[in-house]
Amino acid sequence: MADGDILSRIDELVIEEHELRSRAIGTGLSSDDRSRLASVEQQLDQCWDLLRQRRARVEFDEDPDQASARPISEVESYRQ
Repeated sequence: MADGDILSRIDELVIEEHELRSRAIGTGLSSDDRSRLASVEQQLDQCWDLLRQRRARVEFDEDPDQASARPISEVESYRQ
C-alpha cells in the first residue's frame, strides 16, 4: 500500500470518526456505534503506524514497501 493510499484511508476513517462523534452529542451512541467507533480508532492507529514505518524506511534508504501493518493488539499497546 502506497503512502497516498494510506492517507486516503486515514481520511475516510477520520470522516467516519467525526460522524460517529457528532452523533454521540446529546443522545449518545448505540452499542453498535460505540463498537464501530472503537474499531475506527484502532484502524486509525494502525494506519498511522504503517505510515510512520514507511517514512522511517525511506529516511534510512530502505524499501518502504517492506513495511507491513502491525496487529492492532501491538499498535494499541504503544505508549504515547
